[in-house]
This record gives sequence, structure tokens and C-alpha cells, in this order.
Amino acid sequence: MTETRAGFAAIIGAPNAGKSTLVNALVGEKVSIVTRKVQTTRFPVRGIAMSEDAQIVLVDTPGVFEPRRRLDRAMVKSAWTGADDADAIVHVVDAEARDAVTRGKGGGADKLSVKDDDRVIEGLKAAGKTAILALNKIDTLERDRLLPLTEQLNETGVYSDIFMVSAVRGYGVADLKAKLAALMPESPFLYPPDQAADIPQRVLAAEITREKVYERLHQELPYASSVETESWRRLHDGSVRIEQRVYVDRKSQKPIVLGKGGGTIKAIGAAAREEMEAIFGCRVHLFLQVQVQPGWDENRARYLSMGLEYDS
Repeated sequence: MTETRAGFAAIIGAPNAGKSTLVNALVGEKVSIVTRKVQTTRFPVRGIAMSEDAQIVLVDTPGVFEPRRRLDRAMVKSAWTGADDADAIVHVVDAEARDAVTRGKGGGADKLSVKDDDRVIEGLKAAGKTAILALNKIDTLERDRLLPLTEQLNETGVYSDIFMVSAVRGYGVADLKAKLAALMPESPFLYPPDQAADIPQRVLAAEITREKVYERLHQELPYASSVETESWRRLHDGSVRIEQRVYVDRKSQKPIVLGKGGGTIKAIGAAAREEMEAIFGCRVHLFLQVQVQPGWDENRARYLSMGLEYDS
């Protein structure tokens, strides 16, 4: 009888390094929110990747960054908890941002990304852990600019292996997946082989809508928004009726989300519904409401619903 392997691999790194995109590429379908906004993954999403006789449970953690709010602290703590509990750790680094800073041409976002990378490296050193380096977005750089980056990062001493990848284009993803499969301990599969994610559909539906809010309003609306699925009902014809509430922090933000004549929220709903139907494989009836709830990110119950700890 063929031995099977199964275990957990934590995907950590700076916000917007491409962690969620890499998880989706390894799984082979979308299980985690991907937007131009940083810090969009708020809780660990478990994507399940199969590689022959190995099952890799990928924990897409929130980005590691300098926390300022309670939500920030909870997200960073969640990221390190995911790493502590994993059989393997993958540190995703944005090659484009690091190259720009190395050559003295990086902007504020690039410098922040590198600073957060260094924070991860120091955290790994402090914990006495090693990680696999996934140098991401290599498709944006000439090959001769990648070698100095790998040498620079390898000198930190925290990496057991280095993979050059493009999560968007799929370069190097198969090799990284094979390495992770080999690192998984002998074990029966932890999930059915055809299951792509350990996340309730109602939570995934809320994440999809939240992604569409960010995509549509990435400049007008800051992070003061959240989406919750209030009801999920399977109808007799096999379709699903989903009712969701979009929370914003201030009254001035509600008309931004609604748009003129409700046009913005309708467009958000249409985009979210289309993606939900593709993922869930059925017709979706989606109903959205926008509600002002000041301090929604201080609500203890909401932290628990996201799988985050609420520090007092």
C-alpha cells in the first residue's frame, strides 16, 4: 500500500508580496482573496494542494507588518501562530520591490515591503526556525538582477531552500509544490482529496464580496470595511440565496459604497455573484446591504468569527 503524506505549510511574508496568489497557484483554483490592497488577508485561509500521494494544507496567513491597531496586532499574531504550527514555512518575498530598494530606486511602498521582509527574517531567527524562500514576481526582472537578491537573502542564514517563482504566471510553482510535498510527514490525508479549501462557503462568499469592494473602491475607501454573510439558503431549484451586509466605519463612506443611484453596489454585487457562481457551481441570488457601524473592527465577536484572537 502506498504511503501517503499530509501536513501544513505556512505561507508568510510582507503584505502584498503575493502570498494569496501563490496559494491559489499551488492549489490550482482560487481559495484566497487577492487584491491590489495590502493586508487583505485577515485570517488564515487553508488551501489544500495535492501532489501525487501528498496533501499540503497551505495556511495563507495575514501579512507580517508593523501593527498599529488591535486588528493589526491580531493579524500579525495569527501569521506567526500559523508558522509555529506548520511542518514547513514558505517566506514569500517581492523580488521587484527588493530589487528597486537595492538599487536605490524604490518608493515608499517598496521600502515598507523590504522592512517587513526584514521583520520576518528577524522573527525566524528569534524563533530558531528556517524557511523556504519563494522569491516572487521574477517575471518582472532581468535574470542578472535576481542573483544579487538571492545572495543577499541567503546570507541571512534563515533559508533552507530558495525557489524563484512567479505566482501570477506559474513559473517555478510546480517545483516548490514538489518540495513541500516531500517535507510533509507520513500521514493519512487530512481532507478529502477533491477538497480545495478548509473554509466555510458562507465565509468564502463574504471574502469574495470584500475583494470586489476593494477592487472597485481601492482609492476612495480605506480599510474601514468588512463583509458578513447573514444568511445562506439553498433553494428548491439548487440555487443559493445569499444575504450579506457590508459594514463601513463612517456615514460619509456609505454613499461611496452605494454609488449614484446604487450603481456601485450593484456592480460590486454583479461581480461577486459571477465569481461565486463559478466557484460554487450553481446559480447565486446575492443581496447586499450597506450599514454604518463605527468601530466594527473593535467588535470581539467579529474577531472570533475571523479566527483571530481579541487582545484586551
